[in-house]
Amino acid sequence: MTNLPAGRGDPSLLMRLSSAPIRVLIADDHEILREGVVSVLSAAAGVEVVGQADTGEMALALFERLRPDVTILDLKMPGMGGLRALKDMLCINRKARILALTTYHGDVLAREVMEAGAAGYLIKRAMRKELLEAVTNLANGHKYISLDVAMELGQHIDSEPLSARELEVLRLVSVGKTNREIAAQMGVSEETIKSHVKTILCKTRARDRTHAVAIALRRGMLMV
Repeated sequence: MTNLPAGRGDPSLLMRLSSAPIRVLIADDHEILREGVVSVLSAAAGVEVVGQADTGEMALALFERLRPDVTILDLKMPGMGGLRALKDMLCINRKARILALTTYHGDVLAREVMEAGAAGYLIKRAMRKELLEAVTNLANGHKYISLDVAMELGQHIDSEPLSARELEVLRLVSVGKTNREIAAQMGVSEETIKSHVKTILCKTRARDRTHAVAIALRRGMLMV
């Protein structure tokens, strides 16, 4: 992955603000957070909020009608959800500049979202400090990732991903199921599940099952 995040504090990041306004669509199901985004952007010269949505379906409809310069898209929304909406938006316009907004700072989810075609990935807790910079970067054709997420990506760049089967085993471990219960639910032998757990511990570099679940939650392999 290249061209992640552009330099901070660079005056050139604001070059778009002196020309045509950056037209922004905001999609988030939390009204207070959405109002906060509108407040930050509306206070900036050269940025125009052209639409708001609280579901993935509404976001997709507004995106197709308004064709914004930048779309701020919460990944966890009712209905189709942000990731599905992101992919559908890119089917409508493959050059769409979409900024994923999330509470998850793990590298696994960030990598999935960026590989799906998002141009940026912003953590909600960093929004007040980084939002305008992220929007401007995207409008200027750059990518943007919150600094702590970029660091997390760098730390795990060589890590081997869990398979779909291993992720399912880990999900069942996370809700307290034993190897025997997981084996029965998945229709395989208990020895097969033990083998999967051993591989999971190796790939995540975890001490035990509980540690593996904690790592998976932190890195965005599992979401609550």
